[in-house]
Amino acid sequence: MRTVQVQEITEQIREMCILVNHELSQDMQEKLAEAKSCEESVLGKQILEQLEDNLKIAKEDRIPICQDTGMAVIFLEIGQDVHLEGGNVEEAINEGVRQGYVQGYLRKSVVKDPLIRENTKDNTPAVIHYSIVPGEQIKITLAPKGFGSENMSRVFMLKPADGIEGVKKAILQAVDDAGPNACPPMVVGVGIGGTFEKCALMAKQALTRPANESSPIPYIRDLEKEMLEKINSLGIGPGGLGGTVTAFAVNINTYPTHIAGLPVAVNICCHVNRHIVRTI
Repeated sequence: MRTVQVQEITEQIREMCILVNHELSQDMQEKLAEAKSCEESVLGKQILEQLEDNLKIAKEDRIPICQDTGMAVIFLEIGQDVHLEGGNVEEAINEGVRQGYVQGYLRKSVVKDPLIRENTKDNTPAVIHYSIVPGEQIKITLAPKGFGSENMSRVFMLKPADGIEGVKKAILQAVDDAGPNACPPMVVGVGIGGTFEKCALMAKQALTRPANESSPIPYIRDLEKEMLEKINSLGIGPGGLGGTVTAFAVNINTYPTHIAGLPVAVNICCHVNRHIVRTI
């Protein structure tokens, strides 16, 4: 049994909030460079170059890579041989978010009540997903989610008879409906299976998978490739102003489901697709 003080979680999350909002992850840097080399539209290529300039300025001048610094989404994988001490883990997580957004001078975008809409002034609470895994480590994945793209996300409760063609149609419909509103080029996270809430969670988690990694399942890997090609043929392009690069990647997660259903969720993220992982 390994003992971990929750203060360590607070400190890691504080640093992660600041870093992920100022610097693009390595996988997204690679995808942006790749997009620049293959974008066929002159305007589209120019927009990609402007995005790259913006990212460079953000890193050098320590200003956010996007004005919407997002709602903090955290996946916490806790080893079953870890004993947490020193306080409540959820309070420790939110304290890390609070410190990161206040000390990092990041925009506070969270309201206390969805209808009364009074700002919490520190970007808490975070949206936290816990899982217990083997081992004695804690893996923290932080993904600040901006709502320009979040608002474009969809859940489809398909019939089993709709099959894989129905899944393809749903993914394309979600992306086509999003158009320029999701700040393309985008990363498209997809969850197939489970239940209403499980497919949405899988789609969100799919966005945290490195954009240069494919599914380990052969037919899903083929589906990711096919959907990326079809999405890029929509012509939405960088900034929604036309072009051949509408998406950097399509990441698909699957889970067993009920004999009577075929849930599909599409969670879209903008061109920065902020995500960062640390292990304690």
